[in-house]
Amino acid sequence: MTEIVAGATIDTARRTLAARLAAAGLDSPELDARLLVGHAMQLDLTGLVMHGQRQLSQEDAQRLDVLAVRRLAGEPVARILGTREFWGLELQLSADTLVPRPDTETVVELALEHLTAGGDLKRRLRIADLGTGSGAILLALLSELPRAYGVGTDISVAALETARDNARALGLADRAGFVACSFAAALQAPFDLIVSNPPYIPSTDIEDLAIEVRAHDPRRALDGGGDGLDAYRALIPQAARLLQPGGALVVEVGVGQSGDVATLMTEAGLAADSAGVRADLGGISRAVMALKKVR
Repeated sequence: MTEIVAGATIDTARRTLAARLAAAGLDSPELDARLLVGHAMQLDLTGLVMHGQRQLSQEDAQRLDVLAVRRLAGEPVARILGTREFWGLELQLSADTLVPRPDTETVVELALEHLTAGGDLKRRLRIADLGTGSGAILLALLSELPRAYGVGTDISVAALETARDNARALGLADRAGFVACSFAAALQAPFDLIVSNPPYIPSTDIEDLAIEVRAHDPRRALDGGGDGLDAYRALIPQAARLLQPGGALVVEVGVGQSGDVATLMTEAGLAADSAGVRADLGGISRAVMALKKVR
């Protein structure tokens, strides 16, 4: 297998790494190679173009080879870089947080669509993100809602530290609070919007997930119990209690779960219908919304 060696140019190193990743069957070898070379050389895309003919030192080659070995072993690029972009925001990651995925932006889209229909997005709003992890959903919403205040909860104190750091880095710390608890157990009403991306993978399916997920995302953020619905059974009644009349609960769901989750919402007294289901870019029903009835 072709190795990355000292004296090779940055362009050559990038092509060599892309070939190694492609030969290993990884999905996006060109993109992964560009990101890893840029990280190793501390160059953005423009820097990679401008300095493409620069030669690697021995230290450069060794540093890049370490990154290549980690990627070839199945570690996600986002984990290697320590950051992931979500909703245009750069988020720091940790071992205690999921890597935010584009599918989860569907939750943000549906929530904002609901709030837009309800009036000016600059009005005061109170939001909760249950199982916030890196803070991705909460911080994306706060970035769009200038007068909203949000609370993120998680059972992992380490995850909350990551979310808090992200809020500070994005200039949103004054509008975000973080609470260690199981879903909404420690929260008090009322909230205008509650969102969540809870664990929803059936326990027996976890070992069938891609290695990037099963070996690197925290299991407690994946494991949804025997049928994948344990977290919804816990959080939906909590959310129904906390929402003010007309408030919305928006959750991410797994493949084939939208109907079951909508039923759980209805059983908790929320109003759910087919209009409250949003598909992701792959056409999979990914976000489900229900409203608290106005009496």
